Amino acid sequence: MSTLFHSLKVQSVEPDTQEAVIVSFEVPPELRETFGFTQGQYLTLRKRIDGQDLRRSYSICAGVDDGVLRVGVRKVRGGVFSNWINEALQPGDEISVMAPQGRFHVPLAPEERRHHLGIAGGSGITPILSIMKTVLAREPGSRFTLIYGNRQLRSTMFKEELEDLKNRYLTRLVLHHVFSDEHTDAPINMGFLDRAKLGEFLSTLVPAWSIDHAYICGPFQMNDEAEAALRAAGVPESAIHIERFGIAQPAAAPVGAVMHEARPGDAERARVVIVRDGLRREIEFQRDQPSILDCASAAGLEVPYSCTSGVCGTCRAKVIEGDVRMERNFALDKAEVAAGFVLTCQAHPTTERVVLSFDER
Repeated sequence: MSTLFHSLKVQSVEPDTQEAVIVSFEVPPELRETFGFTQGQYLTLRKRIDGQDLRRSYSICAGVDDGVLRVGVRKVRGGVFSNWINEALQPGDEISVMAPQGRFHVPLAPEERRHHLGIAGGSGITPILSIMKTVLAREPGSRFTLIYGNRQLRSTMFKEELEDLKNRYLTRLVLHHVFSDEHTDAPINMGFLDRAKLGEFLSTLVPAWSIDHAYICGPFQMNDEAEAALRAAGVPESAIHIERFGIAQPAAAPVGAVMHEARPGDAERARVVIVRDGLRREIEFQRDQPSILDCASAAGLEVPYSCTSGVCGTCRAKVIEGDVRMERNFALDKAEVAAGFVLTCQAHPTTERVVLSFDER
């Protein structure tokens, strides 16, 4: 998997709601293999905006057989990148894009008859739409149920495309819309996607025992509540898959507070060897630096990253030698951590020498 950026031309920017657009890219023949994707993956976009070098990750919202590469971008309050895309990006513009990444999927099984459940909130529909379209096309014996939460119908991303899919797969796709700010005839379709609401679905319309795989993507709290509801209903942990777009917002920190505070056991000073594309570069890490990623960037190294919050997994690397600790981790599963993978944006050396490889993907 390449972690290099490639310049892609914007093919189209289509309004979807008042607050969201769908951006499609032209992929030249020589990059088609590079930008081949698995359902549920995301793209990292890079652009200099108002003098700032910014990167953001957006989930691919196409099925693997659609023949297009596109992402859905909803405006975020105060979000420089998302607002620029919605307000300024035009067809024909070029933007730097990293090859698809992410592990929010399970292997397809065309010969099996499985029941997949998607639980999406707001723009969290984007990766689940990719998974849903691919599963319905590639697993002819499987079915998909989507529980999709929004404020109102008019703020619902992909509402027309979802209805088209429902009409195409009449016996295999079930949609349940839930609105927090709009009245519906059925009480189950009103409110927030919290543990109680989802528990109601799992005990009636979507029996928990029938679910083979569940995919969750939405606001941080919704993700946690959905996971709790599924586990309380008896869905095994191995069948629950979560993609996070952000982290819980902490209370405001006092003025002068240190967000990345050194802990007992952290190395006072460490030599860190960074391996990328077969090349090795050694840098010196000081105990008071925020992370290995920050240290590498300050030293002028071009390393992959996007959110810098421990959520997206773009900065994932493997510890070949030495030990590190992570501040937080919302992207790696237990098996990846056990195999030595870390999020470099959250990593602090605990030994005086560390070797990290970005080539071990």
